Amino acid sequence: MDIATTPTNPEGNPELADAAPSPQQPPVILREDYRPFGWLIREVSLHFDLGVTRTRVRAELAVQRNARADRADMIRLNGDSLKPVSVVVDGAAADWRMDGADLMVPLHGDSHLIVIETEIDPSANTQLMGLYASGGMLCTQCEAEGFRRITFFPDRPDVLSVYTVRMEGPKAAFPVLLCNGNKVAEGEGEDSTHWAEWHDPWPKPSYLFALVAGDLVANSKPFTTRSGREVECNIWVRPEDLARTDHALESLHRSMKWDEETFGREYDLDLYNIVAVSDFNMGAMENKGLNVFNTKYVLADPDTATDADFDAVEGVIAHEYFHNWSGNRVTCRDWFQLSLKEGFTVLRDQLFSQDMRGEAVKRIEDVRILRAAQFPEDAGPLAHPIRPDSYREISNFYTATVYNKGAEVIRMMRSMAGVDRFRAGTDLYFDRHDGEAATCEDFVKAIEDGAGIDLGQFRRWYSQAGTPRVNVSQAVEGGSLTLTLKQRVPATPGQPDKLPMPIPLRVAVHLRATGALGAEQLIVLTEAEQSFTLPLAGPDPVVSINRGFTAPVVIDRTLAREDLVFLAAYDDDPFARYEALQELAVGHLVAQARGEAPGDGESAVVGAFRAILTDTDLDDSMRGELMVLPSETYLFEVMASGDRKADPGAIHAAREGLKAAIGIGLADELDALHARTSAVALDDPAGRGARKVKTQALALIAAADPARAATLAAQQYDAADNMTDRQGALMVLCGLDCPERAERLAAFHNRYRDNALVVDKWFTLQALSLHPDVIAQVRELAQHPDFTLRNPNRVRSLHMAFAGNPQGFHDASGEGYRMVADVILALDPINPQTAARFVPSLGRWRRIEPGRAALMKAELERIAAAGNLSRDTFEQVSRSLDG
Repeated sequence: MDIATTPTNPEGNPELADAAPSPQQPPVILREDYRPFGWLIREVSLHFDLGVTRTRVRAELAVQRNARADRADMIRLNGDSLKPVSVVVDGAAADWRMDGADLMVPLHGDSHLIVIETEIDPSANTQLMGLYASGGMLCTQCEAEGFRRITFFPDRPDVLSVYTVRMEGPKAAFPVLLCNGNKVAEGEGEDSTHWAEWHDPWPKPSYLFALVAGDLVANSKPFTTRSGREVECNIWVRPEDLARTDHALESLHRSMKWDEETFGREYDLDLYNIVAVSDFNMGAMENKGLNVFNTKYVLADPDTATDADFDAVEGVIAHEYFHNWSGNRVTCRDWFQLSLKEGFTVLRDQLFSQDMRGEAVKRIEDVRILRAAQFPEDAGPLAHPIRPDSYREISNFYTATVYNKGAEVIRMMRSMAGVDRFRAGTDLYFDRHDGEAATCEDFVKAIEDGAGIDLGQFRRWYSQAGTPRVNVSQAVEGGSLTLTLKQRVPATPGQPDKLPMPIPLRVAVHLRATGALGAEQLIVLTEAEQSFTLPLAGPDPVVSINRGFTAPVVIDRTLAREDLVFLAAYDDDPFARYEALQELAVGHLVAQARGEAPGDGESAVVGAFRAILTDTDLDDSMRGELMVLPSETYLFEVMASGDRKADPGAIHAAREGLKAAIGIGLADELDALHARTSAVALDDPAGRGARKVKTQALALIAAADPARAATLAAQQYDAADNMTDRQGALMVLCGLDCPERAERLAAFHNRYRDNALVVDKWFTLQALSLHPDVIAQVRELAQHPDFTLRNPNRVRSLHMAFAGNPQGFHDASGEGYRMVADVILALDPINPQTAARFVPSLGRWRRIEPGRAALMKAELERIAAAGNLSRDTFEQVSRSLDG
């Protein structure tokens, strides 16, 4: 699932062998240059002599000439910050040389045994890639190219090997020794040391290697597979965290059962281990049989985790487990195929979560994330297809496009094929490619053959960047309605001209006059312009289109306000109902931000909200989704369409104004909703939805009556018996200038000062707040004793949260931009991957009004001029300036 370090020559491309690019100018790697590696490495034996400041690694590589590759009498073994202690080939000292960071070893026969010894200092590894120390524990992160920081190796995903690993070290420091696969032996050594030997029978690429050594305890519960085999399941954590692991273990069991039932995939080892690590660059990693997780996605109980946190734990546990087949048993041929495993696995975890928590709410959540993260990416200088054609630094392609849009593309295949035929296609994919390093084309071909559908034109979704826009017009003639659809894919960097793509759209024709709801059908737009004739049962039709968000597109249509109000109130597709309300709000807010005549848009939105708040048949969980106004990020993208530029200040003012209007116009309804939901007990089945709408009501009250909201929020905080209510109340208080704010912030920190994950929440709530002095507050928090740049969670909790705060980040003074640029420059030498992820927030300057655009661009230029940037950050900055 996670990110990588710098590529040296990941495809073994001979043209790059002698290149010596500067750290800021890595070579461009092209998908078309892929060649099979010259050597097969069937077996790898590793021996680790473990220590926090000194670990010695002995690697034995059984290599054999690859008959499918061009003959090579030299093997390139990738390295990063390594020096060989010794290199031996077939028992004799080798005549090796270094080429940049890589080890070059001459090999003239058809098979050899290479033995390499290296020494590394895990405590000095601030990049958190390879083998590193975290609070006295040793752990690894190898995706995409971290294994080369452990030992010299052809660190590419198409080199599959069976691993045997022996680990030894001081028992007091590392009482638990874990690795991939099954433990086959263990014992006591000399001088208070001990050892363990692990064997993974399934061939895997080096990016799936994992090792953990530390003082850990396990929450254990076996799972019996459908074939009757018992699997030992363990959640390993520090002793003080054990009480917060039950939800993770239960989520793992649910995932294993669901994957057997839904995709026919059974687990294939005797052990399944998960380890929670406090220093981790991303969410989690699917290493075969030994998943390494950020503590954020393992630890949860009602006092310290919100309902959303519980969902995230369940979803990420499932995602990494599902990778056992969609990523591990079938892996990627090269990193251009990353969406092969990530897009497919995201879809699998989405389907799992909707089965666990309800399809409608989950679908809305997924689309909201797509629009907030991926649509802006598609519209900016960093736009790329889900299967890119080139890269400089692979860690920069662990993106919303590869993950989230990749999932949407596969979901479209599922919609066109149908659930059963799609399952036949995935069965065929796993059967054909088990144990192989496959491509996106292999996956599409398997779905095509297994489902019996033609996906020839559909393949364009893999090669074209950009979010398609579909213009919708309609005409009524007699007893039928003709829909005319026109598709356009905007130009993106390197792709000025696009070809039409198949766009499946679920549609229904309702009748506003009678309230009759039409039957749903699937239409597929394949041309640049195409018309569809639909039967019409009566007058006054209202078209419900892209129901369930069948396709990741923007629908451009002019729909009468009364039709949107009708859809928002009555559409039988929950997503379409949500979408109609969003369209209603977007139309009003964008007009306001552009200074256009307001009309009666505000009253229409208030009226729609009144219907939502008073609908007694509506579940609170769905009510909570319908109460969420379009985000400022999404409004930014809508406002910046075509040649227009977005004005973040005007967008923020318009959205806050609408919130205030709702709060004033529906004061009684919001008070009643807050009172009703405050009476729902924590263990009530309706409690989850009640907690969601309770805080949303409070936020709308705060926009209209800050003093009353401060009182209610303080009461909610004081009465809270769970983190969802407590955090929600504190979120509202953080945006207010009132005594209750400081009092509850201090109480929150004092209560949870020893819980790192909750202290992260404390930082985030303040960084995201609507408080007018948020910039000064974030600067002050950066000096807090609890803050550090060396922990990715802590950096994200403060600075990444602030970069996502439209009010503070887009302050007209440019101070928000300067602060984020300062963080990038300070963080880049410590953790380049995390630093690079801040750059896209500045990179959207072309779509913004001229004053702020100049300030954003100036900060990017300041970063570029600093020199000595990591390759991660350099690529992001240069593409943001040149794209």
